[in-house]
Amino acid sequence: MDYSDLTVIIPTFNEMGNIREVVSGLTKRYRNVSVTVSDDGSDDGTREAVKALGKRNGRIKLLDRSQKREHGLAASVLDAALLAKTKKIVVMDGDGQHPLPVVGSIAIALDSYDLVVGVRTHVKDWGMQRRVISKGMSSLSYLLFALRNRRLCNDMMSGFFGIDAAVFKDLIARRRKRFVGKGYKVLLDILKTMDRESTIGEVYYKTFHIRKEGNSKFGFRHVLTTLGSAMG
Repeated sequence: MDYSDLTVIIPTFNEMGNIREVVSGLTKRYRNVSVTVSDDGSDDGTREAVKALGKRNGRIKLLDRSQKREHGLAASVLDAALLAKTKKIVVMDGDGQHPLPVVGSIAIALDSYDLVVGVRTHVKDWGMQRRVISKGMSSLSYLLFALRNRRLCNDMMSGFFGIDAAVFKDLIARRRKRFVGKGYKVLLDILKTMDRESTIGEVYYKTFHIRKEGNSKFGFRHVLTTLGSAMG
């Protein structure tokens, strides 16, 4: 199957230990897929590793955001989306936690939906604190969105989703101010800004893997920015 209509966007910050395996795995599994690594100023060799991969495969691109005034995962995704030249976009993490086979399932589902959310059914090896915070934030976001009659999905905290590129670019053009650039949950911003007639699908997957290398960026600031996205 040919995936020349798909761009996978991977926002990164210091993912040297994982990015080669993720990007190489994508290009081996999905013929003619485009991969854009949108890096927010890594100083561990992540950018250099992606550049080296790009020299061997012209469909692998680095978006170097180190000199941008606004930093954040959401801003990294938005900037990369505006540069995408394909019909479909999939956003995933660069730490190896999102299973590569599910990318294809999301891409196929985009033939029928404007937005397709990867929904986790099992999280492997998370500590109790992380589980409680994630579940609490997801439930709170769902409640806030429901009260405001906003679009909903079964994994509000998902960082793994696909979206029609034209729909995404239109949202950014019309409603970028409602996106929390410093935030970490782009999906929340998309859900709160999507038009009612836009269609939403879901792809379920069993295991959200533990990261193989490096440290999680999760912290209290993530909770604050997520609340900002949910309440904005």
